[in-house]
Amino acid sequence: MASVIITGGSRGIGAAVAARFAARGDQVTFLYEKDHEAARAVAAQTGAKAICCDVSDGKAVKAAFAAIPRADILVCCAGICRYGLMSMLPEEDWDRLFSVNVKGVYHCVNAVTPLFLRNHRGSIVTVASMWGQVGASCEAAYSATKGAVIALTKALAKELGPSGIRVNCVAPGVIPTDMCAGVEKAVMEELAQETPMGRNGTVEDVARAVEYLAEADFVTGHVLSVNGGLVM
Repeated sequence: MASVIITGGSRGIGAAVAARFAARGDQVTFLYEKDHEAARAVAAQTGAKAICCDVSDGKAVKAAFAAIPRADILVCCAGICRYGLMSMLPEEDWDRLFSVNVKGVYHCVNAVTPLFLRNHRGSIVTVASMWGQVGASCEAAYSATKGAVIALTKALAKELGPSGIRVNCVAPGVIPTDMCAGVEKAVMEELAQETPMGRNGTVEDVARAVEYLAEADFVTGHVLSVNGGLVM
């Protein structure tokens, strides 16, 4: 039984990842920021422990991880997005995106590393996006943060590998979650038609990829695209 920590675990991909590991019998703890009702529902359904924590706050992250005695797997799912022209994006929104999407990974990796070092073993899976690989119009800031997550993943794989810690990344494609709530149905359907697999993805598709990378003992520094072939 592994001890798994998941950020952004109350909704979407994070909730699906929590459910998948809990179904295996793992001990799951997930962090969430605001949605107490959703967090309680995930905890009730999976038996996971929920901790309210803003991952952009380094002190809050340290306090949250101090309450977790053991860790084998860290999955960094917490993320936010903003749509619109970059020229119209307020600077505070740009900063908030980087604080959550990139600095959140920084805080959580630094908090979990001492727990991993005790056993000279650990697995980190970050969640980026295909837009971090190729960029998206009107999502420049989001694309930039996810590109940073990909680069950070590869750098950490080299840095932490000698300590027995693997670091990999999942780059999802179009996954209907809260982030897509503002996208018109026609646009979502068009994206599905453009995808070689003929559909958009599901949170379960991503969760299965996360599970694989979490357990693949000789895989590190890898970015696994889960986009149905939309980006190759």
